[in-house]
Amino acid sequence: MRDVLPVLGRWYAAGVPFGLATVVQVSRSAPRDPGAAMAVGPDEEVVGSVSGGCVEGAVFELAQEVAAGGEARLETFGYSDEDAFAVGLTCGGEITLLVRAVTAERDPGFGAVADSVAAGEPVTVATVTDGPAPRGAALTVWPDRTLGTLGASGLDAAVTADARGELALGATGLRHYGPEGQRREDSVSVFLQSFAPPPRMLVFGAIDYAAAVARIGDFLGYRVTVCDARPVFATPRRFPEGVEVVAEWPHRYLRDTTTDERTVICVLTHDPKFDVPLLTEALRRPAAYIGAMGSRRTHADRAERLAEAGLTERELSRLRSPVGLDLGARTPEEVAVSVAAEIVALQWGGTGAPLTATEGAVHPYRSS
Repeated sequence: MRDVLPVLGRWYAAGVPFGLATVVQVSRSAPRDPGAAMAVGPDEEVVGSVSGGCVEGAVFELAQEVAAGGEARLETFGYSDEDAFAVGLTCGGEITLLVRAVTAERDPGFGAVADSVAAGEPVTVATVTDGPAPRGAALTVWPDRTLGTLGASGLDAAVTADARGELALGATGLRHYGPEGQRREDSVSVFLQSFAPPPRMLVFGAIDYAAAVARIGDFLGYRVTVCDARPVFATPRRFPEGVEVVAEWPHRYLRDTTTDERTVICVLTHDPKFDVPLLTEALRRPAAYIGAMGSRRTHADRAERLAEAGLTERELSRLRSPVGLDLGARTPEEVAVSVAAEIVALQWGGTGAPLTATEGAVHPYRSS
């Protein structure tokens, strides 16, 4: 949804109704996670995807129907095997979609959502998917305000509280309530889709490898900063557009920078005078991934120096070094792919093994 919001925001601002299909629930080996979206706008223009191509034709027709004034629909697509004309998922999974029309009258907060996501402001959209409440009704929740209604004040209050509790993590998924927001009932299903600001990627060491890592970090949706103590190397022209470049001692910059459980830290300096104070700071603060470049000999020397600096075994165990997965990478671009692969595997619990050597679902169900 984040990827298609700029286009949807333009349609919305122009006052053109469009049909929006959102994945609200998945099971087994579903190809897309909850929150994936596809929209059909003016002149039958399509943006986004909900299944990677399996059911998009059927969803296109549903989106056109609701955009023309039809009621919001909740549709489930599962596996279709022997019937060549059936619409279904070839992967064997199952997805449930909410297909609704988006207009200023039906969803007064949609334009503000697009603006907030573009500005990096956290926001959650709560949409009724099933139950006695109006299907497709939307409530937009920010940390300090709300816009819209789900049809009942009690339901609005309960959903607002839950949305703000989940907002910091960017959590997305279904929640269940009673008609007035009762916690122990499940007659009303509400899909909460949170848009937290993009996670940070902090790259230390303005070398050729850093440019490649910064480029792939930007591609993966991180807000990337490259930091190096040497101004001659820390120059914006050496890095992709949109990447922040800072000339500062790495440990000082990190000390004054906020990190959280989504932050990625890549240390590419492999110089003790930079690495030791930087990693001492990094390994004692929140981060999803902390990786350091260097040979095994460099890693052993670095670990010894960090232990002498007072880091515990538990703190040292957080360090991914040598950085990246074993792909046989040589060039800066190949090394960047190796680093990105390790970050993705750590985020989603992947093994890094070839899929031909594994069994079970390719896309196992991941709870929100």
